[in-house]
Amino acid sequence: MNETEALADRVEALEARLMFQDATIETLNETVTAQWREIDALKRRIAQLSERLDEAEAGAPRPTNEQPPHY
Repeated sequence: MNETEALADRVEALEARLMFQDATIETLNETVTAQWREIDALKRRIAQLSERLDEAEAGAPRPTNEQPPHY
């Protein structure tokens, strides 16, 4: 194998690695984007639930230490 063929083989190997890395980066980017969307949705849901809990606590009567009537 002469020097030109060896160089061509190295360039071809580098191009193949670059294509694989590009595909991997794109897959990772899609995964991270989907995860951020899910995190944002979960944060909104937690805020809604927290607000509902605050409203329920504000409107609910405070429990007393009285025994129920069946005792």
